[in-house]
Amino acid sequence: QEQLVESGGGLVQPGGSLRLTCAASGRDFSTYIIDWFRQGPGKEREFVAGITGTGGRTDYGESAKGRFTISRDNAKNTVYLQMDSLKPEDTAVYYCARRTIKQSEYDSWGQGTQVTVSS
Repeated sequence: QEQLVESGGGLVQPGGSLRLTCAASGRDFSTYIIDWFRQGPGKEREFVAGITGTGGRTDYGESAKGRFTISRDNAKNTVYLQMDSLKPEDTAVYYCARRTIKQSEYDSWGQGTQVTVSS
């Protein structure tokens, strides 16, 4: 079964950085759009960033613009989310999800990785 597995979360101080990884199993990884979402305590799920299959286009939610960078390495079936200048309000469980350009819904989600920003 094809899977997405997130890693790289942890505890970081405000102003610090983390790099999250979304590793995919299965075939045809480069045909999938990969998006990152997050859900903080008591909050709704929020779009963070997305990247097309070739990596040629990226998109960011308002909270991520200027601080987060999404990238991918299709040879490694991996998408990265570099998060800089972290704030306490970035505390959340971060999930990656995939869909093809033809799909309106995601067909696979990871289990999530916890990011906590606190002094």
